[in-house]
Amino acid sequence: MIQRNIFIVLIFLFSSFLFAQKKREYKIHTIAFYNLENLFDPEDDPITFDDDRTPKGKDHWTYEIYNQKVKNMATTISELGKALTNNSPVLLGVAEIENRKVLEDLANESCLIAKDYGIIHFDSPDRRGIDVALLYQKGLFKPKNTSTHELILYDTKTNKRVYTRDQLLVSGYLDNDLIHIIVNHWPSRRGGEARSQYKRKKAAALNKKIMDSLFAIDPYAKIITMGDLNDNPNNASVKKVLGAKQHKKEVFLKEVYNPMYTMSKKGMGSLAWRDRWNLFDQIVISSSLLSTDYSSYRYYKAGIFNPEYLITSKGKYKGYPFRSFANGSYTGGYSDHFPVYIYLIKEKRGSF
Repeated sequence: MIQRNIFIVLIFLFSSFLFAQKKREYKIHTIAFYNLENLFDPEDDPITFDDDRTPKGKDHWTYEIYNQKVKNMATTISELGKALTNNSPVLLGVAEIENRKVLEDLANESCLIAKDYGIIHFDSPDRRGIDVALLYQKGLFKPKNTSTHELILYDTKTNKRVYTRDQLLVSGYLDNDLIHIIVNHWPSRRGGEARSQYKRKKAAALNKKIMDSLFAIDPYAKIITMGDLNDNPNNASVKKVLGAKQHKKEVFLKEVYNPMYTMSKKGMGSLAWRDRWNLFDQIVISSSLLSTDYSSYRYYKAGIFNPEYLITSKGKYKGYPFRSFANGSYTGGYSDHFPVYIYLIKEKRGSF
């Protein structure tokens, strides 16, 4: 009889535990990165090499084309993560944007204006005039500090300065959680992957220096570094210099995890070149975001956003990202990169 009563009590306790687990509820937000593929306005900037992206330039970049491009970008952003969060990204890093004006036009599109995006942008010394920036939903994220970090490079043959994009650091509060975001666009592979490799290693070293400065203040800092790295997760710049690990169990305090590593090994990519997929667009996170204590925001999962409308449907590049410019003319497409994202989750108070 005693054994039977103990068994009944255990069943009751186990059922209560399951019921409690089912009652858990979480807040969930999308954090994303998107290379917007040369989002230039049609105005001629005398300081930068933007002549092609003007009405009289080689690309015949008119306001009609520009407005359609902005609308396409805004549509994609509005859908990013929406299926799970019923919202667009609370934080969105972007690359290949010309200036603040194009971001204002983007944020004021009809499908995004209600999100009330704030803009954090600094002009970079890049010769093409392209920058990185961060968009954030003002009602959900409160910036605390912002800074831009210059990448100093010199050509190994000529010893002349190579001007490229700065790295943007934004620290702020998401529901009282201090989050640090670094937005990157590392130097391209122009001139060949091997020959240009030192530039991306330098970019990775700068990125690590920024993270180490944050860890020096708080070893448990929640850091998200994102961007178009122009290297894959297994390349030396990301794997060795940045130290981004493939498996969560390998990540210790003041180290970082790369959820895109496994995707890349499976052949998944954010852009295609010469019949080969690359996963240059990555989001890397610090160890504190891997904890299973959901009383504050933690990493849930990552992905590549590639719905059908972002994919080329026919022709030589069928299956590739549906880019906005090809063969010397506007295609009506979106970008030559797919966006990437992660979800952060936090347990709601009183969810049991």
